[in-house]
Amino acid sequence: MPDMMETGMAWLEDQRHQHRTKAVTYHRGSESVEVQATIGKWTFEVDDGMGILERIESRDFLILTVDLVLAGQATEPQRGDRIKETSGNKVYVYEVLAPGKEDCWRFSDPYRKTLRIHSKHVDTEDVV
Repeated sequence: MPDMMETGMAWLEDQRHQHRTKAVTYHRGSESVEVQATIGKWTFEVDDGMGILERIESRDFLILTVDLVLAGQATEPQRGDRIKETSGNKVYVYEVLAPGKEDCWRFSDPYRKTLRIHSKHVDTEDVV
């Protein structure tokens, strides 16, 4: 008998991908791939070592695991990769990273269908 939870979550994931995504370009060095991503956010709480919690907000990109293919190879996100998101006449550039020793990505679901990639805005370009 199929796992009803997995079946239901797969259906929800398909709906998210079909109705709540936009095209972004994922870059690593000279390699890039256009993927569909849902834009989200994640808030990290980082202890500065002096008893103060610093809240840092990340812009997150939810991308299907099977879509992240660079140079013909399925890959996982790496710190320093870039994601470019076009909005109007601007291209917003985000670097894949997370504060401190946090991982820069995680699976968004228990079945590993979607990557949640944490990033920080690092540049804004004009559309050419």
